Amino acid sequence: MNKAVAIIVAAGRGNRAGSAIAKQWCELNGRLVADWSLDVLSTHPSIGEIVLVAGDDAPDGFSPAGCRIVSGGPTRTQSVRNGLGALVTQDPNTIVLIHDAARPGLDHATLDALLTALDTHDAAAPALPVQDALKRDCGQSLDTVSREALYRVQTPQAFRLAAIRKALAGSGDDLVDDLTAIEAQGARVKLVRGSDRLHKITYPEDFEMVSRLMAPAGPQMRIGKGFDVHAFEPGDHVTLCGVHIPHVARLKGHSDADAAWHALTDAILGAAALGDIGDHFPPSDDRWKDADSGIFLAEAQKLAREAGFAIANCDVTVICEAPKVKPHREAMRLRTAQLLDLPLDAVSVKATTTEGLGFTGRREGIAAEAVVMLRGT
Repeated sequence: MNKAVAIIVAAGRGNRAGSAIAKQWCELNGRLVADWSLDVLSTHPSIGEIVLVAGDDAPDGFSPAGCRIVSGGPTRTQSVRNGLGALVTQDPNTIVLIHDAARPGLDHATLDALLTALDTHDAAAPALPVQDALKRDCGQSLDTVSREALYRVQTPQAFRLAAIRKALAGSGDDLVDDLTAIEAQGARVKLVRGSDRLHKITYPEDFEMVSRLMAPAGPQMRIGKGFDVHAFEPGDHVTLCGVHIPHVARLKGHSDADAAWHALTDAILGAAALGDIGDHFPPSDDRWKDADSGIFLAEAQKLAREAGFAIANCDVTVICEAPKVKPHREAMRLRTAQLLDLPLDAVSVKATTTEGLGFTGRREGIAAEAVVMLRGT
């Protein structure tokens, strides 16, 4: 099967865009507007030939690899005819994609949909249903126009080579789009799902809007929350965030019962959807008897990293009447930051009481909550 060919129409002046140079030669997100479509078309495996129709205002030295440049005509329709006449392929069944350079938000998914549509139809184009209310100005009054079955048609528009050549040969010289010519031939046209990214740059404000639509997505963010609680038993200190704090009792647990780091470990695992601390370090496993909870925290971070996430920041809250956490808070922050290799300002540790209520209020134990934000890497 022959590969498709693409024609990029880039010969217009675009006076309404308000720029000193034609809009297709303006910069958008670090590249020329026309370059965005060229890149997508040239990297699609089903496209074998690209012709760009340009005016005499193309930038000096503009000569993209794998693309032939031909001169445009006085109207868009005549420019398309020039592009068709410059094609190397002459197979009448070859698929031709005709695209406006002023629509830089092209993607391979749209191209795939158009190529598939021509298996059953004579022509195809991306389109979006009209969403706004439509009014016709009748002079002294307005007439509401139904939006039903109305679409905003975009490009590329896809045709068989013989069909679009014949249609344009018998058409006028200033069509609103290429579908107009082939519709007059009674062709079967398929509208595929369009995209807001394919918005045509027409006015000055369109540059900013299209720039935002085409900006790369930021890293994925995940938020996790953890909670842990341990009761007191006879002892002389508690361990919180890896710091030994003198007290009249210790926390009861299979490991070192560091409630703060246990909550933080659960928060990391939860944010990455990796289960909880009991799944990875079950209390029934003697390997974790009296274990340093830093082992659990470091392993949770490792698992999150393997899943494609890094810790952005964390916030730990210790809930107890005693011992007093504030004198040890900075040491707890520093120990946590060192273990996780985070800047100190990415680690928060604070404490509160329950005003004498509940088991922590009765000084029967300590609870801890933690919140963590993970950032996709």
